[in-house]
Amino acid sequence: MSRPARVLGLMSGTSADGIDAALLELPGWPPLGTGGRFPTLPSGTPRGRVVGHHFTPYPPELRTAVLRAMRSEADTAELTSLHWWLGELLAQGAAPLAADADLIASHGQTVQHQPRVDLGRGWARPATLQLGEAALIAERTGKPVVADFRVADLAAGGQGAPLVPFADWALLSEVGVNRAVHNLGGISNLTFLPGTDPAGVLAFDTGPANCLIDEAAALAGQACDLGGALAAAGQVDQSTLERWLKQPELAAPPPKATGRETWNLDRLGRSSLNIPDLAATATAFTAQTIADAYGRWVVPLGLDEIVVAGGGARNPVLMHELAARLPVPLWTFEDLGWTAQGLTDTTREAAAFAFLGYARAQGWSNTLPHTTGARHAVSGGKHLLPPPFPE
Repeated sequence: MSRPARVLGLMSGTSADGIDAALLELPGWPPLGTGGRFPTLPSGTPRGRVVGHHFTPYPPELRTAVLRAMRSEADTAELTSLHWWLGELLAQGAAPLAADADLIASHGQTVQHQPRVDLGRGWARPATLQLGEAALIAERTGKPVVADFRVADLAAGGQGAPLVPFADWALLSEVGVNRAVHNLGGISNLTFLPGTDPAGVLAFDTGPANCLIDEAAALAGQACDLGGALAAAGQVDQSTLERWLKQPELAAPPPKATGRETWNLDRLGRSSLNIPDLAATATAFTAQTIADAYGRWVVPLGLDEIVVAGGGARNPVLMHELAARLPVPLWTFEDLGWTAQGLTDTTREAAAFAFLGYARAQGWSNTLPHTTGARHAVSGGKHLLPPPFPE
């Protein structure tokens, strides 16, 4: 009997610290290439198992270039070079696991995401840009590649995000449990899974997660607030916190998506706070915006529990602030035993894009349009076949 399909997911998030590669095995799902109609969820668990993981950190000069692009400081020559530079690093990040993969799914690196027209900030039309040339991945690995997932949903009138909820439903939903899966990456986003009903899934970006905290840490010469030490040494400035909480984006109802274009200290204004107080205020702000989002839109639907993933799950100060503000239990992937199947806070998003790539290769839809605001579901991602080809 042939083994289950294996798809290698490549993910770099808004924290822009490196590339997570997760090799996702899909027991119970149809073999790749079978096509047909989208199946029902396989019986039994796990419905996905991460059998390999590799992290490739960004060199400091690459991370600097990515952050410049996110801040709209890069010119076209820099963006073009960065697109290929990231493609080379994605191929490098895939290499240790590619031999065992049937397919590679690359999210790439988002450097701009503006799903709404905003003439005041120079956005005349909805647009999104993920860098990392997929042709390089196909060429270097000899594997088919699915990449550039967001644009199909945006073209269909959606926000181009969030896309991970489709995979969360396929891999993490459970009969009889109203569960939220929450990602604390650069940006904070949640997926609410009411049992296994895809029509009831709610998902949206709540605002910042690590991005403001990372900016505060950068002022101290650090890539992040490791262990929440900076925030723990500071005091929350209430006047700054209250001013930040008045941002109109926070009250906008779902579906909604956001990015560093909106959540940065230059736009919010940091006043004259010292670095520890700034880190403490950014951490409290992040926790409060997340708690407010749950209170407005998720708790009334009958929320049972929240499972936290992403780098923020390893920040004890942020996790403490969240737990103090949320009315339901807060778990990690380890708490629920999901790490036994290779699903951790560092593999979850890469595994999710692996599943999105799998669905795209099968010719299935891989979005939930009611979570993105699109007119209809799409099969997002551009499918590249590797050489050699017959002459």
